[in-house]
Amino acid sequence: MNQSSDSLQTLGRVHFIGIGGVGMSAVARIMVSRGVPVSGSDAKDLPVMGDLSSAGARIAVGYDAANLGDAETVVAGSAIRPDNPELSAARAKGLPVLHRSEALAAAMADHRVVLVAGTHGKSTTTSMVAVLLKESGGDPTFAIGANVPALGVNAAHGSSDIFVAEADESDGSFLNYKPLVAVVTNVEADHLDHYGTPEAVFASFDNFAALLPSEGVLFACADDAGARALAERTAAKGTTRVVTYGTADDADIRLYDDGPGNVSVAIGEDRHALDLQVPGRHNALNATAAFAVAVELGVLPEVAAEALAHFTGASRRFELKGQARGVRVYDDYAHHPTEVRAALSAARSVAAGKKVHVLFQPHLFSRTREFAPEFAAALDTADTALVLDIYPAREDPIPGVTSALIADRLAKGRLVSGNEAVDAIAAVAKDGDVVLTVGAGDVTAYGPVIVEALGG
Repeated sequence: MNQSSDSLQTLGRVHFIGIGGVGMSAVARIMVSRGVPVSGSDAKDLPVMGDLSSAGARIAVGYDAANLGDAETVVAGSAIRPDNPELSAARAKGLPVLHRSEALAAAMADHRVVLVAGTHGKSTTTSMVAVLLKESGGDPTFAIGANVPALGVNAAHGSSDIFVAEADESDGSFLNYKPLVAVVTNVEADHLDHYGTPEAVFASFDNFAALLPSEGVLFACADDAGARALAERTAAKGTTRVVTYGTADDADIRLYDDGPGNVSVAIGEDRHALDLQVPGRHNALNATAAFAVAVELGVLPEVAAEALAHFTGASRRFELKGQARGVRVYDDYAHHPTEVRAALSAARSVAAGKKVHVLFQPHLFSRTREFAPEFAAALDTADTALVLDIYPAREDPIPGVTSALIADRLAKGRLVSGNEAVDAIAAVAKDGDVVLTVGAGDVTAYGPVIVEALGG
């Protein structure tokens, strides 16, 4: 049952299965703020659940059919298994069960919707748009797949009619929305466990762009082959306006990136310096997209450029975890070869001639199988590359697929256990070096441990 176009009032009392997840909690936060009766549960007691409880939601730890209570609508994310007792009970009762994206779409009703899609950079770019609009005097509603220090939360209900959200392509659910403004940062083959073929991934982005109305606009990165091709196909249809951005000579909005402290964006004949607090070309491109969206929504270019200085990063996006013995330790959510390469490129710029050491945890058996050579090539751009066992997430093991598929291809790395990794990095890292923990799994927990080991 698809209720994505219904108003929140029609949903009644809403129960979230897996409410502690960053995407689920974002939708729950907004609904609670708008007076919707919300309940939810998760397998573990996560910090965000305390925040939601304080805001008025009824929260339970552990899954049990009794947690449904008097719920009239149930929201379940892609990670919830079909045999979850709450999901089974909801279906037995005949309750409408919405995907997280459908619940988010219901919250977007009556708003001007800005969506950020792409294989990489969604969370950072969405965060930049939200911070930029708030610092420019606006008050957007936003829902982001990461916590953002400059915002304090990953989602909030704003007083304006603008709704900024991350549009997740991983399971095709980004087709449940009705955007007015859409950003596509890049288009590459990924999530082949869902799509099957790269061609199906590209087709899904065509369908996403087709959601835009005639008065809408698609901002697409001219530096990315997939996004550029999407822009060309969309423009050829003539159904909506298309604007490209990037360093490419023919980009409609031109980025000039000559390194830290020397980044600017040109719209027409006017050029505006950007004071960015986050490193890397990929972040300069993300900032250009955010700048373009803000100007499209009526923010003065000079105000938009200045506001970007307030963006200090999103959680797990090149996030500084600490420093000891002159070694800085960062954490990054990168889980696709292109993302890993971009994160290591940013680490190189921060290291300024010193060495870069990476601890990488592959995410999903299927992604490791599809991209093992590309992961190895990206990791070999570091001075030291250590690889942990695969984080399975939602997947069951695939015979013959292990982290060795990546580690065995490395020129300067090897497969390690967690304890081995901490000891190895503590032994090799020197003053001025940068350490980067990378992956979408629990590798993030090693950052503070490495800082402690360095200081010991």
